[in-house]
Amino acid sequence: MKRFFAVTLGILTAIGGFVDIGDLVANALVGSRFGLSLAWVVVVGVVGICLFAEMAGRVAAVSGRPVFDLVRERLGPRAGLLNLAASFGINLLTLAAEIGGAALALELATGIDYLLWVPAVGLVAWLVMWRVKFETMERVFGLAGLALVVFLVAFFALGPDYGELGHQLTHNPSDDGAATYWFYAVALLGAAMTPYEVFFFSSGGVEERWTRRDLGVMRANVFVGFPLGGLLSIAIAGCAATVFLPQMIEVDTLGQMVLPAGLAFGQIGLALVIFGVFAATFGATLETALSSGYSISQYFGWQWGKYVRPREASRFHATLLVSTIVAVALILTTVDPIKVTEYSLVLSAAALPLTYLPVLMIANDPDYMGDRVNGRLSNTLGTLYMILLLVVAVAAIPLMLATKAGQ
Repeated sequence: MKRFFAVTLGILTAIGGFVDIGDLVANALVGSRFGLSLAWVVVVGVVGICLFAEMAGRVAAVSGRPVFDLVRERLGPRAGLLNLAASFGINLLTLAAEIGGAALALELATGIDYLLWVPAVGLVAWLVMWRVKFETMERVFGLAGLALVVFLVAFFALGPDYGELGHQLTHNPSDDGAATYWFYAVALLGAAMTPYEVFFFSSGGVEERWTRRDLGVMRANVFVGFPLGGLLSIAIAGCAATVFLPQMIEVDTLGQMVLPAGLAFGQIGLALVIFGVFAATFGATLETALSSGYSISQYFGWQWGKYVRPREASRFHATLLVSTIVAVALILTTVDPIKVTEYSLVLSAAALPLTYLPVLMIANDPDYMGDRVNGRLSNTLGTLYMILLLVVAVAAIPLMLATKAGQ
């Protein structure tokens, strides 16, 4: 049982990173328009996030310090500030979208307008971050997010045409142009490798006081949690490809996205998936808010973390509070939470090299890592991914403008 609970950090990180509100709708939208022809992007993203999360977790376990804490020290204040500005801006947008997503899930459950739920979601999230222990938080919301496994079960229960789905893996069924196809490819990769994931994961390792003896636990978190998130993403796309694509219905709301579970299992399935959506988006709310607090505090050298009393990390907790208030205020302007996340995914894709190059550099630095520096395979894959991420970063904004964000 202890081993099972030991991987809940990876589950929480993966659920938040792969199946937050933007990914829930984006994967359903991609499935309804492109079938499974973009499933390969999720696989590429899973391999990439596993590669760099393992590096970040290893840095935390060996050095006892999270990645962002070392970025300024290793790269200098100017490069660190550029990294901070990009990651914090994206985190804030994502935080707003996650709060809105949790509120949308509550609207589906109660029928009460989501805007009325937004302040309550923000308040409860802040109270959880302030009062609940890190270990309890990760276990409760990481495991609750597993309710989304209902999508995987629903996919098989719906009786899909496996031959057609297999054909879609290599043939795009959509009439949309190449630019739109590649726009969604970039967005899905940005979703899979969102910067806050590695900052949260490595900081979480420090919160749990990982040491060299915990490298096995860390790798179990990586190689169980993140592939699970990727599998759920593909299952959501598969459900949409089975239910909506044959009817030429484009999914663009959370209400549509949950329908396949309802078709497969009726009201019980619908209740489970709405609960899972809420747990995933609320967990992602905690994850993104904490990542904002971690990055700001670590850059400026403040005491941070939930492993110390709030009074001992007052500026860290003040950052959490201010970030949450700003995110709530943004959603209360009535901006669409799903659109906010979709734009943040593209901006995230554009910022990926700024996040992962420092991770690759620190994981190769013997001053921090000793004999636990990257091996040849990690460096080869890391270099190939850096080339890919540079191409994605260059293409992200032009594709967004050319396709009007995939319209």
